[in-house]
Amino acid sequence: MTFMPKLLGAAAALALTAGGALADPALIFDLGGKFDKSFNESAFNGAQRWAEETGGSYNEVELQSDAQREQALRRFAENGNNPIVMAGFSFSTPLAEVAPDYPDTNFVIIDGVTEAPNVKSIIFSEHEGSYLVGMLAAMASETGTVGFVGGMDIPLIRKFGCGYAQGALAANPDATVIANMTGTTPAAWNDPVRGSELTLAQIGQGADVVFAAAGGTGVGVLQTAADEDIYGIGVDANQNYLHPGQILTSMTKRVDNAVYDAFMAGEDIETGLTVLGVAEEGVGAAVDEYNEELITEDMSAALEEARAGIASGEIEVHDYTSDETCPAVDF
Repeated sequence: MTFMPKLLGAAAALALTAGGALADPALIFDLGGKFDKSFNESAFNGAQRWAEETGGSYNEVELQSDAQREQALRRFAENGNNPIVMAGFSFSTPLAEVAPDYPDTNFVIIDGVTEAPNVKSIIFSEHEGSYLVGMLAAMASETGTVGFVGGMDIPLIRKFGCGYAQGALAANPDATVIANMTGTTPAAWNDPVRGSELTLAQIGQGADVVFAAAGGTGVGVLQTAADEDIYGIGVDANQNYLHPGQILTSMTKRVDNAVYDAFMAGEDIETGLTVLGVAEEGVGAAVDEYNEELITEDMSAALEEARAGIASGEIEVHDYTSDETCPAVDF
């Protein structure tokens, strides 16, 4: 059973429904909606897995605006929820304000870093997982041109695009990578119509594989790729099932495991920074019954070789966020 905070009043003030027991964990979704079939939904799946396995309950809330982030954190802390998990880098600043006020509450931020003794920060090596799907994209492409549609134009999303381009060029040095961002505001995470438009534009430039790292906007990218009979590549959650035979693979980012592990640890969670990459199985390329026929033996062999190379350090994938440059694509 879950308890969901409601948005009440003209100012959309957050208030908790009755029932949350002390020390129940809590989950705050980022903008874009809980059922975005991507980042937020992966977080939800992790919480649900914990609830089903343990019989426990948790509080949750879907935000409607950036202004509600700090309010949600304080409401859950006052309610006694512990740990409080939040999905999204935009929580970094409000969490830095809130965490010191509740030293006995543990907070977990996914995709962001906040330095405080009661905060666990979890970030992923998205560039490594994106490298893997970029390789597959270039190997599957018949035109030699592959596309990338990002959500909000921020360093984190450029990190996806940069890794993707590096993987594509590793597999085919003559490949062309087209990269577009959806927008510069949080609305870019939930604009499937714009995602569709960008996909059509990239197809017009020759792209026959398009990778979406855009939250709910990516649903439009994948739908249009399927409609136009090219390959799409999903992100965060395994999205292969959405269009069987038309989604080449998905760059899985195990947000679900991050939430599950945090809930399982409860008040005993170990704080500090955790980085999850290929070596830690935090990111990868999904192969399952929905896309296995699309992955040739050569592609499978290349994928396994690249995984091993990245995990061992033999293959170094440039992390865009380290210096905000990318050797493989212009944004």
